Amino acid sequence: MSDRAVFLQGSLFRHITVMSLTSSVGLMAVFLVDFVDMIFISMLGKAELAAAVGYAGAILFFTSSFGIGMAISAGALVARALGSGDEELAQQRATNALIYGVVFGAIFAFVVWLNLERLARLMGATGTTLNLAVSYLQIIIPSLPLLIMGMVGGAILRAHGDARRAMMATVWGGAVNAVLDPILIFGLDLELTGAALASVAARVAIAIFGILPIIRFYGGFGRPSAASLLSDLPPIATIAAPAILTQLATPIGQAYVTRSMAEFGEAAVAGMAIVARMTPVAFGVLFALSGAVGPIIGQNFGAGLNDRVRGTFRDAMIFTALVVVFVSLVLFFLRGPIVTLFDADGITKELVFLFCGPLALAFFFNGVIFVGNAAFNNLGHPFYSTWINWGRHTLGTIPFVLLGGLYFGAPGVLIGQAVGGVIFAGVTLLLVRKVLSKEAPSDTEADPFARQARLFQLFHHRR
Repeated sequence: MSDRAVFLQGSLFRHITVMSLTSSVGLMAVFLVDFVDMIFISMLGKAELAAAVGYAGAILFFTSSFGIGMAISAGALVARALGSGDEELAQQRATNALIYGVVFGAIFAFVVWLNLERLARLMGATGTTLNLAVSYLQIIIPSLPLLIMGMVGGAILRAHGDARRAMMATVWGGAVNAVLDPILIFGLDLELTGAALASVAARVAIAIFGILPIIRFYGGFGRPSAASLLSDLPPIATIAAPAILTQLATPIGQAYVTRSMAEFGEAAVAGMAIVARMTPVAFGVLFALSGAVGPIIGQNFGAGLNDRVRGTFRDAMIFTALVVVFVSLVLFFLRGPIVTLFDADGITKELVFLFCGPLALAFFFNGVIFVGNAAFNNLGHPFYSTWINWGRHTLGTIPFVLLGGLYFGAPGVLIGQAVGGVIFAGVTLLLVRKVLSKEAPSDTEADPFARQARLFQLFHHRR
């Protein structure tokens, strides 16, 4: 047992609370800057700028999904290796996951960069708004490999139980963005270009502060070799590929929602963009929950402590319910000042009020899906996450958004999106129950990816 496997003992609810709250501070630092971006851009008094950020945000979510998938893979494999007591394997997999993330991320970013206008058009952007969205994205997209470095570094730190340093990486990124935003947007009168440049600078900071603590406190990274890269490709890809597919479902579903909202005018898109910026700020703890719970499940699964694995999921559900009720009450009482802050009226105001009411409570079901995905990714069933997310953002989004928009207009689009979450949260619970009901793995089964790696090595040796 590794002395760095800190989650094998102690209160599970405390581990969940500390990891989630600490991780959420870092996440909300970034989300809060995005939120402030929207405030600054709204202050410019140009509806097309706010709408452009709404379209661009969906595409940025699409690209960051690649990094999230690689981070999930790195975190799961490192946590499991630490739980089984193999620190050398943990270092090797951290090294190779980072290399694969940066290389494949650069290729992915290049492909997206070449198709920015086409992607923005697919979501309904036209005219001046289209041009603004594309110019904004052309600056940010090439920095994706830097963001992936920071994401993978943060996942490795959380796998070691070091949520504080993982948090600080994104806090520093948020601080850089917050300082540069008003200088570039207003001081140099660069508007959207200034916001984009500030975001790139923030990604540089996240990469630096995500990697340095690993080098300083956890033995750094090993010397990569062709043999280790080849042997680790199967376990990394086995989690990363479905995890990336899982994450890509969300922006694709959101793209459909954005396109549906575009039919009701730029004011409706601006309202949706405000809601989209508010959501991760309000529910940052739950967005962090998946990444926080993953290492706890991974370490205990690697050590064969299945009772603690089940306990982690149970306590995470309780934690989710408590957070949703508290945040929903806060949003309800602050809905007036929030509308005033954005100078929202008409349909924009209506959408903000809707989010600060019943839709906030419905976020519990998203939390169920988040925790379920963490369980699937760390228990050797990553494709369950893929099926759930794609189902939720296709079958659980398109028909309900279509019907909601048809009968209730712009508010119906958001309501329909929430209804799909309720249904697929139920499916998630059924699948989690199935996975957790299995008997504890034997020593040879503790790492579901070990057999694949051995077969890959044997095949390569014979060649």
